[in-house]
Amino acid sequence: MSEFDGPLPDGVAATDLAPFADSAAVADVAPFADVRDLVRLPEAPVGLSTASVYPEPTGLAFRRAAELGYDGVEVFVWTDAVSQSVSELRDLVQTYQIPVLSVHSPCVVITSRVWSTDPLVKLARSIEMAEALGASTVVTHPPFVWQRAAALDFSAAVAELQTRTAVKIAVENMFPARVRGSVISTYRPHWDPAVGGAGHQYYTLDLSHTATAESDALEMLGRMGSRMTHLHLADGTGSALDEHLVPGRGSQPCAQILGQLAASGFDGSIVVEISTRKSSVEDREIDLAQALSFARLHFAAAH
Repeated sequence: MSEFDGPLPDGVAATDLAPFADSAAVADVAPFADVRDLVRLPEAPVGLSTASVYPEPTGLAFRRAAELGYDGVEVFVWTDAVSQSVSELRDLVQTYQIPVLSVHSPCVVITSRVWSTDPLVKLARSIEMAEALGASTVVTHPPFVWQRAAALDFSAAVAELQTRTAVKIAVENMFPARVRGSVISTYRPHWDPAVGGAGHQYYTLDLSHTATAESDALEMLGRMGSRMTHLHLADGTGSALDEHLVPGRGSQPCAQILGQLAASGFDGSIVVEISTRKSSVEDREIDLAQALSFARLHFAAAH
């Protein structure tokens, strides 16, 4: 009896095993190692943003990602010194044997003085970190309206930086503020970096931000097109607060987005970026595990 006799795993057809029908072919296959090839699992890795364990430190994010079975991490650069240190991040990669998929530039309010007060300096340093760690992507936000110098030529500056690196600079969609019934953009040139169908070479689509902005996530994905190379997987209910819920717990079409990406052959990164800051340690682990399961289930569904 060969190792392929008996009932096949769910999702595996007999025709999938044709290349392994003779004993010589079977002998060349490393046991279990090539099961991913047999069942044709998607190529895109599912990573964990270190922001998803906040207020726990960066090192614990690596440990949780490794223990739960994530494919890698996105390093959210913030006030934690480890998140700013290439050497310490390399040690974490070695300790937990898990790669850095992407680096999130320190461009939120809490990181206003990390590395610099200039968003473009922060971005350049993030690119250097990504190159040093072998990460394929840097995530950045459009500058705040009060960051006037960066806001004046942000698109041109990103384009110029992109010519210097193979790392993809993926500009993320944000959301307007709602003040006394009015909607105000606090970002320049716009909170939606793909507005008007023009813009950057690469994008990050964030599904918590589409909820907060009350945007049509599927329409935004359509406008970003193949330039959408990085997904922040989260959810939201449309609250003015940026909720970053576990996918499936809000109103966003998370499953449909994952299905469309899988069907299109998406080979960028899917990064779980949820908020667990008010959770107990046990609940945090449950949320991180459920988010990973959601991503794997719905991204594989179209294959």
